[in-house]
Amino acid sequence: MSVEQRLSELGIELPTVATPAGAYVPAVISGNLVFTAGQIPLIDGKLMAEGKVGAEISPELGRAIARRCALNAIAAVKSVIGDLNRVKKVVKVVGFVASVPEFTGQPGVLNGASELLEQVFGQVGIHARSAVGVAALPLNAPVEVELIVEFE
Repeated sequence: MSVEQRLSELGIELPTVATPAGAYVPAVISGNLVFTAGQIPLIDGKLMAEGKVGAEISPELGRAIARRCALNAIAAVKSVIGDLNRVKKVVKVVGFVASVPEFTGQPGVLNGASELLEQVFGQVGIHARSAVGVAALPLNAPVEVELIVEFE
């Protein structure tokens, strides 16, 4: 089954890649790797939610937000390689979670992104990951996700 068919089966439509808010691009290719810029949870140009996990944002909502970030990252990958069936391996996910100091559940929040990648890409989507708690993210986003993807 193609990646596009899997997305359709999951009821997922890839979003349009957001216009960068600064002097960068959504994704770049180096050799046979795609590096995405950090993707925040934008839906039609607006944040899905704002705030910190452990305060305004529950861990459960944080997982859904991380999933949206990963979906935006998949769209960024597609924008530079054209066909998601060219993805050979999701190599690494780096996730940042804006959270209150006492919150230590960043890995659980980032599972939202990791689980989506496995659902979309199957075994190819299983990856290494870093989950980092931070004081703040751009535009008061609760989560930011970036990917490193190998393609052929």
